[in-house]
This record gives sequence, C-alpha cells and structure tokens, in this order.
Amino acid sequence: QVQLVESGGGLVQAGGSLRLSCTASGTIVSITTMGWYRQAPGLQRELVATITSVGSTNYAGSVKGRFTISRDNAKNTQYLQMNSLKPEDTAVYYCNARILTRWGGNWAEYWGQGTQVTVSS
Repeated sequence: QVQLVESGGGLVQAGGSLRLSCTASGTIVSITTMGWYRQAPGLQRELVATITSVGSTNYAGSVKGRFTISRDNAKNTQYLQMNSLKPEDTAVYYCNARILTRWGGNWAEYWGQGTQVTVSS
C-alpha cells in the first residue's frame, strides 16, 4: 500500500555534489521519522542521517558537516544533499520512513529500492 521511490543517484568525481530525493506514496495517514541508510558491497548497512517530523536531525559522524537531510511534509518527500563527496561514500543509498497507514494500526518501517551513488577518485 505504501511505496518509497528514490532518485538522484549517479556517478560523480571526488569533491562533487549530488542531491537524493525520496517520495512516499499510497495510503498514508502520517509519517514520523524519515532517513537515509547506505550499504557498500560486502559491508554492513549503516545509518547516514535521520530527520523527525518537526525537523530534528541526526547524522553519522562520517558525513556530518558534508551532508544535509531535509523534508517537505506537504509532498511526503525527503532529500539528502551530499557535498564534498569522497570515494568512501560510494554505496547504494536507501530511503527509510516510519509510516502509519490507518488509524488504529501500527507504525511500520518502509524502504525504497535504493539508488547507486559512485564517487570516483
């Protein structure tokens, strides 16, 4: 009933920038925390950044000062602005959101299918 669609990934040189976006659609009553995670081949999935419904943010230490997460509640959309990209940022980036789909139901985690970000040296 709910799907998250990501866009904005691609190939960029070290020091460059990309902006990822993720839009949730379907039978949405409310969205609380949204965020981004990433996974490089052979490595564990890790948290990149989260943002609450009122705009409080949390970042992984490795991206703090370089990445900015934001959201547009009217559009059910979140963004990840990535600046000063490094080769170690190369990964598949996944959108995540905690969503209520019906009154009286349970909050559930939803994931996008992922978008590839490749940073060359």
